[in-house]
Amino acid sequence: MTQSPLSTTPPARKPTEAELEILRVLWTKGSATVREIFDVLSQERAMGYTTVLKTMQIMHEKGLVTRTEEGKAHIYEAAMREGDMQGQLLKDLSDKLFSGSPALLAMHALSLQPASDEELQQIRALIERKRGA
Repeated sequence: MTQSPLSTTPPARKPTEAELEILRVLWTKGSATVREIFDVLSQERAMGYTTVLKTMQIMHEKGLVTRTEEGKAHIYEAAMREGDMQGQLLKDLSDKLFSGSPALLAMHALSLQPASDEELQQIRALIERKRGA
């Protein structure tokens, strides 16, 4: 099986919660069949195989996943890297809720729950890198 390149271009439509669950499995596994994804997801909650299949077909149409044939099986991969998708979704959220202000987004996120000392250290390091850029 050849490895398809991951896109940094955002998909035409944003993933739903169910689609994000499937993407998380693909980001962990790299690639998987519908059966493999169903096996992972059904450990967390009850769902039907055909629901996973249909959702993945829709995801393929939306450009969220790529699909290659290997014998009778279809092998799916995420079309975007996890970090790229997170960045795109966070940017969209920031634009909608905080007028695109990263400072307002960060301050609101930090006010929701306490950050660990390690997380605060990482945030300080990021701020210092941004100052030096």
